[in-house]
Amino acid sequence: MVQLSGLSKSFGERVLLDNVTWHLSRRERVGLCGPNGAGKTTLLKMLARLDEPDSGRILGPASLSCGYLPQDGLTHEGRTLFDEVAGAFQDVLDVKAEMHALEARLGDPEVPSHEHDRMLARYSELIDLFRSRDGYSLELKIATVLQGLGFKQQEFVRPTDSFSGGWQMRIALAKLLLGRPDLLLLDEPTNHLDLDARNWLEGYLVGYPGSVIVVSHDRFFLDAVVTRITEVGLKTLTDYPGSYTHYLGEREARIGRLKEAKRRQEEEVARVRQFIDRFRYQATKASQVQSRIKMLEKVVPIEVPAERKRVHFSFPACAKSGRLVLELTNARKAYGDNVVFRNVHLHVERGDRIALVGPNGAGKSTLMRMLSGVEAPDAGSRLEGHLVAFQYFAQDEAARLNPELTVYETLASGSPNHMIPAIRNILGGFLFSGDDVYKRVAVLSGGERTRLAVARMLLMPSNTLLLDEPTNHLDIDSKDVLLDALEDFGGTLIFVSHDRYFVDRLATKVVEIGGGDAVLYPGNYEAFFWKKEHPAESAPVRPVEAPVARPPLKPAMRRSKGAGEREARRTADRDVRQRKRANDTLHARITDLESRIADRERAIKDIEASMSAPGFYDDREAARPVIDRHQALMWEVGDLMKIWEDLVSRQADVGSQP
Repeated sequence: MVQLSGLSKSFGERVLLDNVTWHLSRRERVGLCGPNGAGKTTLLKMLARLDEPDSGRILGPASLSCGYLPQDGLTHEGRTLFDEVAGAFQDVLDVKAEMHALEARLGDPEVPSHEHDRMLARYSELIDLFRSRDGYSLELKIATVLQGLGFKQQEFVRPTDSFSGGWQMRIALAKLLLGRPDLLLLDEPTNHLDLDARNWLEGYLVGYPGSVIVVSHDRFFLDAVVTRITEVGLKTLTDYPGSYTHYLGEREARIGRLKEAKRRQEEEVARVRQFIDRFRYQATKASQVQSRIKMLEKVVPIEVPAERKRVHFSFPACAKSGRLVLELTNARKAYGDNVVFRNVHLHVERGDRIALVGPNGAGKSTLMRMLSGVEAPDAGSRLEGHLVAFQYFAQDEAARLNPELTVYETLASGSPNHMIPAIRNILGGFLFSGDDVYKRVAVLSGGERTRLAVARMLLMPSNTLLLDEPTNHLDIDSKDVLLDALEDFGGTLIFVSHDRYFVDRLATKVVEIGGGDAVLYPGNYEAFFWKKEHPAESAPVRPVEAPVARPPLKPAMRRSKGAGEREARRTADRDVRQRKRANDTLHARITDLESRIADRERAIKDIEASMSAPGFYDDREAARPVIDRHQALMWEVGDLMKIWEDLVSRQADVGSQP
């Protein structure tokens, strides 16, 4: 379908591609991978005819249609959302407009009969043409794609210039998908999509009738969509059939083979050079020396791809928080008439790793602001636990960086002294190397600022992290640095991310936001997704109700002294003994309950760990008893907690009696 023949491209002395030959077949779905700056976007632009190669040709059918989605920079204005996206069917709309014009003229009685007959024949042709191009299902197609990408029905009539930059890119993507070009070129299409939209786009591209070339930093997306990975690097294109996960293994094996071949080549070159140096001035060996010199001149050094940096470090030490970290009770939040949350209960304990998921605009960032204390709920309460040390990473965290500081100074300021030596390594892990560390924040791009903000977060001591989309604008290697650090983090983690690999690796619980509520699902994202697809076989965990305030028991009335001081003392002693026995009994029951609750919570943690394991839901029959056991334990803990609260309240009442 498309053939690259002898293609070369360079910028100054920097060569991206050198004499490359490559082929793309019909209906193939290829993922382009490689380090930043390797030339992935440049290759897409050349395929889209937006850039020209220095030499070589791009061959393909003359009728080949091509659609290109850049990373950003597209805007739309002057039309409504529906009309803008409908422009993908301009040829069908032209047919429809001509049909309407003919309908108006056919109703004119002054039209001559011979012209009337000619218009009827043309109208019949247009109807057949309109039907053959699926004109009658036009609105359904548009609505399906727009809703799949997250647009609501009521937004179809909104002017396009009222949408933000991320939604502008969704509009452009919708037009491309509806236009169905033969070759679809997508540069980071998932950057502005939430999880639901990414899942929908995966399914759409898997069934796409044309060929697709995509650049993405979403591993799940690549694994689900592509049939081949093409690595851009070392001035060439290298193919790896299969998914991204398969590519990682094959790439390591290939690099191992290249290293071994390079070692053997260097040993052979050294042996030949030794022969040349030894016999260079001996006449009897002159011909052999010259032969070996010519042989060395023909040797092409084997190049090995640079090893990707694997920066690993630990968070600065911080004291542990209490068992309860955060609790929202009957929380309500609204902005004018827009009610985001109605009556939310959320209980966060030490060690929880909770992912907040839901469509854009559902309230994930609002909940994060309430949990962090940046915004207070309009009603209800927020309870913060003992010794909780927060670190809140907001969506606009990059905009809060001091523009006057350099990259290095940004990390050094406020960092613990013992972490200063690690700053260079951390910056390297987030693609700041060499003189980049002396750049001022003011000159950094949006993506660079985000990477710097994430790197700074990793140096701050805390036992509770609240991260709102920290993976935006991070490439796969930078995400791995952050992911490794968070996996080793021993505190509590609450985060929002649209990267499913990131969510699946970290989360032990998922909270779905939407409809004014927050619903808890134990397990990782794979478990959550399975439960959403099988609602009849699983149910979300019932939120723990706020403890009901109980009026204190009335203290026992003291006996009158009329019976004498001795009787009064005997009565008082008896009351003390009774209260002590009652208190001892309550204490024993509370201790027993706490032990039982702890046992069941340990069992829940163990089950959640097994439920979070990859492939747990592959065998539905084997998974079902584990899920049922988890549900039963969660209900049992809730019931035991209610009994415990009642006993603690009664113990306090007994202790307050005179």
